[in-house]
Amino acid sequence: MILLGVVLMIIGFVAAIQILWTLGIILVVIGVVVALFGAMGHAIGGRRHYY
Repeated sequence: MILLGVVLMIIGFVAAIQILWTLGIILVVIGVVVALFGAMGHAIGGRRHYY
């Protein structure tokens, strides 16, 4: 999810498409939060680890 967010941010920046930039930021933030909770041992959505 983090990687997809970064790719969308890059595409949005290069192509000057604001919605892709915004979606990329949102996906990066959600990916970091899910990864942190997974590292702390909390199961999110039935999964204990997110990579």
